[in-house]
Parts: sequence; structure tokens; C-alpha cells
Amino acid sequence: MNRLPSSQRALLQPCIPTLLPSRTSVFARMFLAALDRLAVGHLVLLRPDGQEAIYGDPHQAPGARLTLLDWRACEAVMRAGDIGFAEAYRAGWVDTPDLVALLHLALENESALSGAVRGAWLSRRWYQLRHLFRRNTRNGSRRNIHAHYDLGNPFYALWLDETWSYSAAYFEGRSARSLAEAQEAKYAHICDVLALEPGMHVLEIGCGWGGFALHAARRGLRVHGVTISAAQLAMAQSRVEQAALTDRVKLELRDYRDLDGTYDAIVSIEMFEAVGEAYWPTFFEQISRRLRPEGQAVLQSITIDDARFNAYRHSSDVIREYIFPGGMLPSPERFARAADRAGFSSCKVLAFGKDYAETLRRWREQFEDHVEEILTLGFDEGFIRMWRLYLCYCEVGFDAGRTDVMQFLLTRKD
Repeated sequence: MNRLPSSQRALLQPCIPTLLPSRTSVFARMFLAALDRLAVGHLVLLRPDGQEAIYGDPHQAPGARLTLLDWRACEAVMRAGDIGFAEAYRAGWVDTPDLVALLHLALENESALSGAVRGAWLSRRWYQLRHLFRRNTRNGSRRNIHAHYDLGNPFYALWLDETWSYSAAYFEGRSARSLAEAQEAKYAHICDVLALEPGMHVLEIGCGWGGFALHAARRGLRVHGVTISAAQLAMAQSRVEQAALTDRVKLELRDYRDLDGTYDAIVSIEMFEAVGEAYWPTFFEQISRRLRPEGQAVLQSITIDDARFNAYRHSSDVIREYIFPGGMLPSPERFARAADRAGFSSCKVLAFGKDYAETLRRWREQFEDHVEEILTLGFDEGFIRMWRLYLCYCEVGFDAGRTDVMQFLLTRKD
């Protein structure tokens, strides 16, 4: 590989131990050694001492640039992998002009940079335990949801589209489609898969800000939506009132475990990720109880590849640590297995991960356009940087196929 000549890299290395405490020096050397194993693409690294180095082949894509502003970032990354990088990025110890490009490069080199991507064994176990203690009991679910969805409606209003939809939009290959149009297309696809007709009674578990409920009500359906986010409920109810659809839509603050009654169909859009693996049986059993004998359900969920599921479930990551505490993605096979145990056949009717990447790109553009307004709401620069990382991290994951988003149709087994 056409890297920076070893003679030039050697000139950069000796200054580290003389300028830094021995502990920091060790991690700095480990970090730079990890970069030297870059197998695909190249990285331009600007160090705290002003020196610049190129790792990998400068003529090979993908390429990225990383500014290392504080040597302490090396320890954070080598100890805690992506979580450590997130903490360093939030603290301003590292920076980059193109975060998406940097994350894409890291993903392409995941095997070569395993230590820097995954972190040390002890740190991985520590974050795994932290994740396990964020169980989605009734109280735990409220805490976990509050940490994300109750940041305040004025915050989300700045960068969500007018449907107030916070889930994957469905572009169907139409790049000219607006985000709002793509969100409505997603709702329409769900209604069509379920063959919903006017007058039917639909339960929505995790109704968010009311996007699906309003779409379905305009099609003549009766909708009962539940959420455990007080902020979402207030906005959703206001939107229903403004649309003069209160006769068709009932929204309330209620945990899915406390539901009663039966329905013609059940819809849940990207709420399953917040259930937690320990509670998957409870969730599917509740769907079975609430669904009329001939009824069907559509669940939309972000998924992780089956081959990666075991490693994922025995770890944590920046998303579960700082964005969605208590979150847990299913793999398609694990989802089907859990549904089967509750007496359902599950059929994947749509997989549109690339559309989620496009959704995230558009959210990110709006987010960046309104950073100053977000700061005036009381959020600090560290919050901005963490959310920027979150949106980019997810975008790259969907673009690379590491994660997907799927709609599953559930029908009772004969």
C-alpha cells in the first residue's frame, strides 16, 4: 500500500512519550498502530502537534480526514471503541469535516481496526452490563423513552417534516419525492398490506406524534393509539383536534402491557426496538390477545443481520448507550422465531433500508440548518455533536446494509 513512507512516520512517533504522560502515550501509540493497519481506503490524520500523516493508500477510496485535537481521544477510543469515539467527539477532542465519510471508512476497515472499533474487552463487558440494567419494565420503559422522545416538541419541530414522522420514509426509488410524501407512502403501504377498509378499528402501539393515526383516520378508519411519551401525546392530540378527527382517533398514555379490548388490525411502527429482548414474548402475546381471530398486524422494525445478532446482543454501542437506552434490534430470524412462539406466521413484506439512509440524510440536513435554534432551546454544543454523530452513524449503517428496516405481516397460524 502507498502509505506515508515509514521513515516519515518514524519521525512523528518519538515525540509522543516526551510530550505526554506515560499512560496517554501508551494509548496514543496503540491508536496510531491501529491506523497503520488500515486495509481499505485512506485516512489523513492531523495530530495535536500539527503534524499530518496519511494512513492507507492515498489513491484508494474511501477517504476521510480526522483532526486529533487532544491525545486523550486515543485512550477513549482504544478503551471503548465507538462509544469512546462518541465521547471524544462530543468533548471536542476529535473533529472531521465529513463525519459520514469517516464512519464509512471505519466500517470498511472494521476487521483491521477491530480494537479501535470495538474497544477493550473489559469496557465492552462494562457497557453491556449498563445496557442490561436498563430493562424495559414499566418504569424502565418510561425512563428510557423519556430520555429520547421527551426532549421537547420544539426540538423535533425544527427538523422533522410536517407529518411529524420519526421513522423510515418510503421513497420507492423516487428521489424527487418530498420527505412528507414518502412518509405518507409508508403509511399507505401499511394500510394496503392490511387491506384496511373504512370503519375498521385499528390499534397502533407506539403512536408517536400521530402521523399514522391521522393518515388512517382520513381513510375512514377508527384508530386507538397509545404511547408512553407525554410530550408526544400532547402534540398528537393537538394535531388530531386541529384535523377535526377526534371522532375517529383516540390517543392515550398507556403501556402496551396494559391494553385491553380487541381490534381488526394492529400496527406498530419502529416501537419494537424499544421493547427489549426479554419482553418480546410479552409483546407478541399481547398482540395475540388484542387481535380479533381474523385480524392481522403489521410491525415495522429496524433489524440487524442474522449473522451479527449474537455479537450485537452481548454488547452495547453508541446508540444504546447515549441515544436509545434499553433499545434492542431484532434480526429477521429472531423476529420470526418470537412471532412463531406466539402463534403467528410472519412474512417480510418490505425491506427498505436504503430509504432509511435517505430519510436520515434529510433529517440531518434539516438538523444542521437549525443548529442555532436548537442551541437557543437550551441544548449545548456537546448535545449537538452527539446528535450529529447519531444521525450520521445510523445513515452509514443503513447505507452499508449493516442494518435494515422491514415491515412484517403477522397472521395467525392455522
